[in-house]
Amino acid sequence: MHTGKRGKSGSKHLPSRDVPAWMQTPKEEVTQLITQLAKQGKTASTIGVILRDQHGIPSVKAILGKSISQVLEENGLGHKFPEDLLNLLERAVSLQKHMSSNKKDLHNRRALELTESKIRRLSAYYRRTGRLDWTYKPEEAALLLKS
Repeated sequence: MHTGKRGKSGSKHLPSRDVPAWMQTPKEEVTQLITQLAKQGKTASTIGVILRDQHGIPSVKAILGKSISQVLEENGLGHKFPEDLLNLLERAVSLQKHMSSNKKDLHNRRALELTESKIRRLSAYYRRTGRLDWTYKPEEAALLLKS
């Protein structure tokens, strides 16, 4: 958003939101696969990739009518923090660690500022929608990821 880079980002939607005619996997089996993979420690996005590539399931939402994250929450396997926020926190912590030993690295200081800005905007969104009651503090980010 605040960089000079351009490009196509984001996921591409399927041409149709209907379940394909060749799709034979029942809903119960899809739910079972999702919970099985979550118990192995996989994230929601990783589960989606595994279901697509290894099991031939193009869209969980088309089959079940709900997302992988919603299925995980229903089965008590959801995380306290959304996955996109955790990924940004991991990036910020690694940049903070780098900056502690490389104080004059101006490019990565800027990258840290942009990342922290994204974290603040995203956490404000989650507070507004009621999914999260948390404010970003750089000192606490590393502690949060350890737990």
